[in-house]
Amino acid sequence: MKLTKTLLALLLLWTSLAAGAQEATIRKNLAERIPQLKNIDEVTKSPVPGLFEIRVNGTEIFYSDAEGNFLIQGSVIDTRQRRNLTEERVEKLLSINFDTLPVKDAFTIVRGNGKRRLAVFEDPNCGYCKRFERDLQKVDNVTIHMFLYPILGPDSADKSRQIWCAKDPAKAWTDYMVRDLALAHTATPSCDVAAITRNVELGRKHKISGTPTLLFADGSRVPGAISAAQVEKYLSDAK
Repeated sequence: MKLTKTLLALLLLWTSLAAGAQEATIRKNLAERIPQLKNIDEVTKSPVPGLFEIRVNGTEIFYSDAEGNFLIQGSVIDTRQRRNLTEERVEKLLSINFDTLPVKDAFTIVRGNGKRRLAVFEDPNCGYCKRFERDLQKVDNVTIHMFLYPILGPDSADKSRQIWCAKDPAKAWTDYMVRDLALAHTATPSCDVAAITRNVELGRKHKISGTPTLLFADGSRVPGAISAAQVEKYLSDAK
């Protein structure tokens, strides 16, 4: 029994050293041949034998052989299960732990019992967001954390400041996005709009490039204006 455990430990050590050597070779060769890849975040074995995943810039995925002689850009498809493994990997990398969201930088809307949770990044000048907001009115028993995310231009930032600084940001938002009412140019005294800047920084960090972007309690992330029925499904799955 002792001999078996010793052999197993040696095998694990050898495997670890071999994997480390392969990673070092891949990093060295790719850095020398493709300088843009000198800062590789992670090198790991992919689901395909002999193929290694190269992760850069947080969420960009490439693939390489064990020597770094070949670099592949594209998706790995599992033909048996009909799954895009690269897409699934990127989605996992982009997922955000809901409980770490800085909800103090959002205004909150509670409907019904508020038991289900949803966070949304939206730009007040986004037409898709307006369509989404009107449909979202059908969803009940939910707490919505609304992160103002002005990325469409200077006017988006101006409108976001007006909404954030309103006496009731949630009402100002709903009036403007759902009811097409003009924004009132009244703001609370000494309004601090640093939260909006932090929202943009947070979104860029997590590569939120479009609005609306929805985040659910289980870490699911959905870009685009989905229907109320689809929101209901994601909320149910996130329980």
